[in-house]
Amino acid sequence: MDFDIPRIPLGDWIEGGLDFLTSEFSGVTRAISRTTQAGINLLNDGLMWLPEWALMALVILLCWKLSGRRLAIGALLGLSLIWNLGLWNPMIQTLTLVVIATLVAIIIALPLGILAAVSDRFYKVIMPILDFMQTMPAFVYLIPAIPFFGIGSVSGIFATVIFSMPPAIRFTTLGIRQVPKDLVEAADAFGSTRTQKLVKVQLPLSLPTLMGGINQTIMLALSMVVIAAMIGANGLGSEVWRAIQRLRPGEGFEAGIAVVIMAMLLDRLTQSFSGRKKGK
Repeated sequence: MDFDIPRIPLGDWIEGGLDFLTSEFSGVTRAISRTTQAGINLLNDGLMWLPEWALMALVILLCWKLSGRRLAIGALLGLSLIWNLGLWNPMIQTLTLVVIATLVAIIIALPLGILAAVSDRFYKVIMPILDFMQTMPAFVYLIPAIPFFGIGSVSGIFATVIFSMPPAIRFTTLGIRQVPKDLVEAADAFGSTRTQKLVKVQLPLSLPTLMGGINQTIMLALSMVVIAAMIGANGLGSEVWRAIQRLRPGEGFEAGIAVVIMAMLLDRLTQSFSGRKKGK
């Protein structure tokens, strides 16, 4: 005898939930979309206003200051190659999206990470959620972005923020929880309040770990911004996506190499900044 197990309408429930949220909070999402788009345009226009040689010189000087001659030479060669390939403007667009998405992700993640570090109850709640978020395929994050914000760069930033936020939360929690207990007890002995203990002891000592989380957030943001070209985000990702659609592998590899150069520079810069802070 066959038993027919009814299918759980999970997809219908999710679609219903998205429809409810988009209809009830349409005013909020429109305001967020306008504000985010204005920020994108402002930062992008500001970076575009600088001549290529001027922005390149600023990046090279920053690399020299934070890391030394090797990274500065690498930045010179890499940025010169991007400019020579005609990918300077898409690179600026990608950098704009990465900067905004990373800032938003960190602003949200730091308070959550601090709360998880000081509250065992909240820690037990948020860790399974972070596990779920980090095992979800990246493409899935593009789905809810479209009904909320439509096609374009704002949707790409929304998906990027959600995708890149978990490492910042985890590393913030880890850094604060790894502060030696004797130092925390010494702060308590001197009558420090919880806020003073957090600001003057726990956060400064956990800064190298926090910078590791920011580094991972930047790398994930860069990877997601490229994928977000599928829903209309501008930048190097759109160059790769256009090359795929037109069967032009050479152009796709050129844009991919530009993404790799950006990733290497951002990674080395954040690591160098973290190392300088740790040395101090």
